[in-house]
Amino acid sequence: MGQGTRLSASDEKVLEPLLQHVQSAESGRDLEVEGLSSRSLVLVLDGWACRYKQLEDGRRQIISLFVPGDLSEPFGTLPSLKDSSIGALTPVTYARLQPEELQRIARENAGIHQALWWDLLVTMSMQDERVVSLGRRSASERLGHLFCELCARLDLVGLAEGNTFDMPMTQADLGDLLGLSTVHVNRSLQELRGSGLISLRNRRLIIHDVEELGAISLFDPAYLHVGNGLPASQPGRSTS
Repeated sequence: MGQGTRLSASDEKVLEPLLQHVQSAESGRDLEVEGLSSRSLVLVLDGWACRYKQLEDGRRQIISLFVPGDLSEPFGTLPSLKDSSIGALTPVTYARLQPEELQRIARENAGIHQALWWDLLVTMSMQDERVVSLGRRSASERLGHLFCELCARLDLVGLAEGNTFDMPMTQADLGDLLGLSTVHVNRSLQELRGSGLISLRNRRLIIHDVEELGAISLFDPAYLHVGNGLPASQPGRSTS
Protein backbone atom coordinates (compact mmCIF):
# COMPACT_ATOMS: atom_id res chain seq x y z
CA MET A 1 0.00 0.00 0.00
CA GLY A 2 2.94 2.31 0.60
CA GLN A 3 5.13 1.03 -2.23
CA GLY A 4 5.31 4.31 -4.14
CA THR A 5 5.57 6.64 -1.15
CA ARG A 6 7.61 6.58 2.01
CA LEU A 7 5.57 5.80 5.10
CA SER A 8 7.09 6.94 8.36
CA ALA A 9 7.51 4.62 11.34
CA SER A 10 4.58 6.39 13.00
CA ASP A 11 2.41 5.85 9.90
CA GLU A 12 3.22 2.14 9.95
CA LYS A 13 2.39 1.95 13.64
CA VAL A 14 -1.00 3.55 12.97
CA LEU A 15 -1.72 0.86 10.35
CA GLU A 16 -0.82 -2.08 12.60
CA PRO A 17 -4.29 -2.40 14.23
CA LEU A 18 -5.79 -2.95 10.77
CA LEU A 19 -3.90 -6.25 10.49
CA GLN A 20 -5.74 -8.01 13.31
CA HIS A 21 -7.98 -10.09 11.03
CA VAL A 22 -5.30 -12.13 9.27
CA GLN A 23 -6.33 -15.23 7.32
CA SER A 24 -4.74 -17.71 4.96
CA ALA A 25 -5.84 -19.53 1.83
CA GLU A 26 -4.37 -22.44 -0.08
CA SER A 27 -3.44 -22.14 -3.73
CA GLY A 28 -6.54 -22.37 -5.91
CA ARG A 29 -8.96 -21.22 -3.22
CA ASP A 30 -11.15 -18.13 -3.56
CA LEU A 31 -10.81 -15.21 -1.17
CA GLU A 32 -13.82 -13.43 -2.66
CA VAL A 33 -16.56 -14.87 -4.87
CA GLU A 34 -18.35 -13.02 -7.66
CA GLY A 35 -21.96 -12.16 -6.86
CA LEU A 36 -21.59 -12.28 -3.08
CA SER A 37 -21.68 -9.25 -0.81
CA SER A 38 -18.53 -8.01 0.87
CA ARG A 39 -17.94 -5.60 3.73
CA SER A 40 -14.15 -5.65 3.75
CA LEU A 41 -11.08 -5.02 1.61
CA VAL A 42 -8.44 -7.69 1.13
CA LEU A 43 -4.81 -6.71 1.74
CA VAL A 44 -2.33 -9.33 0.51
CA LEU A 45 0.46 -9.84 3.04
CA ASP A 46 2.23 -12.84 1.53
CA GLY A 47 1.83 -14.85 -1.68
CA TRP A 48 0.20 -14.06 -5.01
CA ALA A 49 -3.50 -13.69 -5.78
CA CYS A 50 -5.55 -12.51 -8.73
CA ARG A 51 -8.86 -10.95 -9.65
CA TYR A 52 -10.66 -12.93 -12.33
CA LYS A 53 -13.89 -13.45 -14.23
CA GLN A 54 -15.05 -16.91 -15.24
CA LEU A 55 -17.34 -17.48 -18.21
CA GLU A 56 -20.17 -19.98 -18.13
CA ASP A 57 -18.16 -22.45 -20.21
CA GLY A 58 -15.32 -22.39 -17.66
CA ARG A 59 -12.90 -20.08 -19.46
CA ARG A 60 -11.15 -17.66 -17.12
CA GLN A 61 -9.81 -14.14 -17.66
CA ILE A 62 -7.42 -12.87 -15.00
CA ILE A 63 -8.01 -9.15 -14.68
CA SER A 64 -5.24 -8.19 -12.28
CA LEU A 65 -2.48 -9.64 -10.11
CA PHE A 66 -1.97 -9.01 -6.41
CA VAL A 67 1.45 -9.30 -4.79
CA PRO A 68 2.31 -8.53 -1.14
CA GLY A 69 1.21 -5.02 -0.20
CA ASP A 70 -1.64 -4.85 -2.73
CA LEU A 71 -5.22 -3.93 -1.84
CA SER A 72 -8.04 -5.79 -3.57
CA GLU A 73 -9.94 -2.58 -4.32
CA PRO A 74 -8.64 0.93 -5.02
CA PHE A 75 -8.93 3.39 -2.17
CA GLY A 76 -12.45 4.62 -1.48
CA THR A 77 -14.27 1.86 -3.37
CA LEU A 78 -16.12 -1.22 -2.16
CA PRO A 79 -18.99 -2.51 -4.32
CA SER A 80 -21.90 -3.97 -2.39
CA LEU A 81 -21.79 -7.06 -4.62
CA LYS A 82 -18.54 -8.48 -5.97
CA ASP A 83 -18.46 -8.26 -9.76
CA SER A 84 -15.44 -10.58 -9.96
CA SER A 85 -13.70 -13.21 -7.87
CA ILE A 86 -10.34 -13.12 -6.09
CA GLY A 87 -8.38 -16.35 -6.12
CA ALA A 88 -5.08 -17.49 -4.60
CA LEU A 89 -2.42 -18.31 -7.18
CA THR A 90 -0.10 -19.48 -4.39
CA PRO A 91 -0.69 -20.02 -0.67
CA VAL A 92 -1.74 -16.55 0.48
CA THR A 93 -1.77 -14.74 3.80
CA TYR A 94 -4.07 -11.75 3.83
CA ALA A 95 -5.88 -9.30 6.09
CA ARG A 96 -9.44 -8.09 5.84
CA LEU A 97 -9.70 -4.35 6.35
CA GLN A 98 -12.78 -2.34 7.15
CA PRO A 99 -12.97 0.47 4.55
CA GLU A 100 -14.48 2.93 7.02
CA GLU A 101 -11.55 2.45 9.39
CA LEU A 102 -9.02 2.79 6.59
CA GLN A 103 -10.67 6.01 5.39
CA ARG A 104 -10.68 7.41 8.93
CA ILE A 105 -6.96 6.72 9.31
CA ALA A 106 -6.27 8.28 5.89
CA ARG A 107 -8.10 11.47 6.88
CA GLU A 108 -5.90 11.77 9.97
CA ASN A 109 -2.54 10.87 8.39
CA ALA A 110 -1.24 12.69 5.33
CA GLY A 111 1.39 10.06 4.48
CA ILE A 112 -1.12 7.21 4.49
CA HIS A 113 -3.59 9.34 2.53
CA GLN A 114 -0.95 10.00 -0.14
CA ALA A 115 0.03 6.31 -0.31
CA LEU A 116 -3.58 5.24 -0.85
CA TRP A 117 -4.13 7.74 -3.65
CA TRP A 118 -0.85 6.61 -5.23
CA ASP A 119 -2.15 3.04 -5.08
CA LEU A 120 -5.35 4.10 -6.87
CA LEU A 121 -3.36 5.93 -9.57
CA VAL A 122 -1.08 2.96 -10.26
CA THR A 123 -3.98 0.49 -10.23
CA MET A 124 -5.72 2.49 -12.96
CA SER A 125 -2.50 2.86 -14.96
CA MET A 126 -1.78 -0.87 -14.83
CA GLN A 127 -5.29 -1.66 -16.05
CA ASP A 128 -4.76 0.74 -18.97
CA GLU A 129 -1.51 -1.02 -19.89
CA ARG A 130 -3.20 -4.42 -19.70
CA VAL A 131 -5.81 -3.23 -22.20
CA VAL A 132 -3.03 -2.08 -24.53
CA SER A 133 -1.30 -5.44 -24.23
CA LEU A 134 -4.46 -7.40 -24.96
CA GLY A 135 -5.35 -5.18 -27.89
CA ARG A 136 -2.04 -4.37 -29.56
CA ARG A 137 1.05 -6.18 -28.23
CA SER A 138 2.18 -9.48 -29.72
CA ALA A 139 2.36 -12.62 -27.57
CA SER A 140 6.07 -12.23 -26.77
CA GLU A 141 5.62 -8.49 -26.17
CA ARG A 142 2.82 -9.17 -23.70
CA LEU A 143 4.94 -11.65 -21.80
CA GLY A 144 8.04 -9.45 -21.77
CA HIS A 145 6.00 -6.43 -20.68
CA LEU A 146 4.50 -8.42 -17.81
CA PHE A 147 7.93 -9.59 -16.65
CA CYS A 148 9.25 -6.01 -16.69
CA GLU A 149 6.24 -4.81 -14.69
CA LEU A 150 6.54 -7.59 -12.13
CA CYS A 151 10.26 -6.94 -11.73
CA ALA A 152 9.50 -3.31 -10.84
CA ARG A 153 6.57 -4.12 -8.55
CA LEU A 154 8.38 -6.86 -6.64
CA ASP A 155 11.48 -4.71 -6.29
CA LEU A 156 9.36 -2.10 -4.51
CA VAL A 157 8.38 -4.59 -1.78
CA GLY A 158 11.79 -6.21 -1.48
CA LEU A 159 10.88 -9.42 -3.29
CA ALA A 160 13.24 -9.05 -6.24
CA GLU A 161 16.99 -9.56 -6.06
CA GLY A 162 18.09 -7.12 -8.72
CA ASN A 163 16.45 -8.53 -11.83
CA THR A 164 15.66 -11.96 -10.34
CA PHE A 165 12.39 -12.93 -8.68
CA ASP A 166 10.02 -15.81 -8.05
CA MET A 167 7.57 -16.51 -10.86
CA PRO A 168 4.97 -18.90 -9.38
CA MET A 169 2.41 -18.49 -12.18
CA THR A 170 1.82 -21.49 -14.41
CA GLN A 171 1.68 -21.20 -18.18
CA ALA A 172 -2.10 -21.58 -17.91
CA ASP A 173 -2.20 -18.66 -15.45
CA LEU A 174 -0.10 -16.53 -17.79
CA GLY A 175 -2.40 -17.40 -20.68
CA ASP A 176 -5.48 -16.44 -18.67
CA LEU A 177 -3.91 -13.09 -17.80
CA LEU A 178 -2.52 -12.26 -21.23
CA GLY A 179 -5.34 -13.63 -23.40
CA LEU A 180 -3.15 -16.35 -24.91
CA SER A 181 -3.35 -20.10 -25.32
CA THR A 182 -0.91 -22.23 -23.35
CA VAL A 183 0.78 -23.08 -26.66
CA HIS A 184 1.35 -19.37 -27.39
CA VAL A 185 2.71 -18.79 -23.88
CA ASN A 186 5.12 -21.71 -24.21
CA ARG A 187 6.27 -20.53 -27.63
CA SER A 188 6.82 -16.98 -26.39
CA LEU A 189 8.77 -18.19 -23.36
CA GLN A 190 11.01 -20.22 -25.62
CA GLU A 191 11.51 -17.18 -27.85
CA LEU A 192 12.57 -14.98 -24.93
CA ARG A 193 14.82 -17.71 -23.58
CA GLY A 194 16.37 -18.32 -26.99
CA SER A 195 17.20 -14.64 -27.36
CA GLY A 196 19.09 -14.76 -24.05
CA LEU A 197 16.83 -12.19 -22.40
CA ILE A 198 15.43 -14.42 -19.65
CA SER A 199 15.93 -17.68 -17.84
CA LEU A 200 13.13 -19.49 -15.99
CA ARG A 201 14.04 -22.42 -13.81
CA ASN A 202 12.24 -23.88 -10.79
CA ARG A 203 9.77 -20.98 -10.94
CA ARG A 204 12.58 -18.46 -10.56
CA LEU A 205 12.85 -15.83 -13.30
CA ILE A 206 16.04 -14.02 -14.25
CA ILE A 207 15.92 -11.07 -16.65
CA HIS A 208 19.41 -10.90 -18.12
CA ASP A 209 18.96 -7.58 -19.92
CA VAL A 210 16.12 -5.49 -18.56
CA GLU A 211 16.73 -2.60 -20.94
CA GLU A 212 16.57 -4.84 -24.01
CA LEU A 213 13.53 -6.75 -22.74
CA GLY A 214 11.80 -3.44 -22.03
CA ALA A 215 12.66 -2.17 -25.50
CA ILE A 216 11.31 -5.17 -27.40
CA SER A 217 8.22 -5.31 -25.16
CA LEU A 218 7.45 -1.59 -25.60
CA PHE A 219 7.67 -1.16 -21.83
CA ASP A 220 7.71 2.39 -20.45
CA PRO A 221 7.91 2.27 -16.63
CA ALA A 222 6.49 5.80 -16.28
CA TYR A 223 2.99 4.39 -15.70
CA LEU A 224 4.17 2.82 -12.43
CA HIS A 225 5.09 6.26 -11.04
CA VAL A 226 8.23 5.05 -9.28
CA GLY A 227 11.11 6.73 -11.07
CA ASN A 228 12.87 4.48 -13.55
CA GLY A 229 10.75 1.51 -12.53
CA LEU A 230 13.35 -1.21 -13.17
CA PRO A 231 16.61 -2.15 -11.50
CA ALA A 232 19.69 -1.87 -13.67
CA SER A 233 20.97 -4.88 -15.58
CA GLN A 234 23.45 -6.91 -13.62
CA PRO A 235 26.25 -8.22 -15.83
CA GLY A 236 27.79 -11.55 -15.03
CA ARG A 237 24.66 -13.47 -14.10
CA SER A 238 24.62 -17.00 -15.37
CA THR A 239 22.32 -17.98 -18.20
CA SER A 240 20.44 -21.19 -18.82
